[in-house]
Amino acid sequence: MSEAHQVFVALLDEGVECWRPVEAQHMVADQYLLSGPIADGEVWEFRPGETVRCRERTFQDGTTGLVAFARVQRDA
Repeated sequence: MSEAHQVFVALLDEGVECWRPVEAQHMVADQYLLSGPIADGEVWEFRPGETVRCRERTFQDGTTGLVAFARVQRDA
């Protein structure tokens, strides 16, 4: 099993840009499997159990982290 990483997922319906740190397992390349749970009242751009593509981002406070930016489509 791969080690856990922290990935930031955008919170929707917040009125301003907000990110939730989420535990995720590295799969391959830039792909991570998100864990949960989602806190009451939050709406995440991507849900626990989904595999997402991530890239590094510098936040307004100058810190950097991996952010989820696209859902990985599973083969049918």
